[in-house]
Amino acid sequence: MTEGTTTSAAAEGGDTLTRLEQEGEIAADYLEGLLDIADLDGDIDMDVEADRASVSIISDTGSRDLQKLVGRDGEVLEALQELTRLAVHRETGDRSRLMLDIAGYRATKRAELAELGAKAAADVKSTGGPVKLKPMTPFERKVVHDAVAAAGLRSESEGEEPQRFVVVLPA
Repeated sequence: MTEGTTTSAAAEGGDTLTRLEQEGEIAADYLEGLLDIADLDGDIDMDVEADRASVSIISDTGSRDLQKLVGRDGEVLEALQELTRLAVHRETGDRSRLMLDIAGYRATKRAELAELGAKAAADVKSTGGPVKLKPMTPFERKVVHDAVAAAGLRSESEGEEPQRFVVVLPA
């Protein structure tokens, strides 16, 4: 590898980080406006995780008001994430893969799903047969796929949205 290639790759990585940080800032501004309109208290936390911008709305007071923005089974959160991605797209012209978390909902859900994936993998190892899980969102399926892979097995998604589900398969 030549020095020019190394420098170019490093600059490209820096450009990606800068772009993701910009996405986070645009999203934070959008969400702050939303919180003001809804008269809800919350702090915005921005980060870059797994090559995507990550924005969280958290509350110091532990207020249940933010739960309104999560909704039943995260439905409102999913809608707000899509609206935030659209706001980022409007500003940048690029499709965003931004992840939004509110009041720690996704973090808690991620831990539950990782446990579900590990349990399904253990069931497959003990029975030798595939295990089909209930329909899930793309975020949920990704977490389960990662947990199954960490357990040394493979998994596939089957079905059509919104009834798409994960099947855990023997190695």
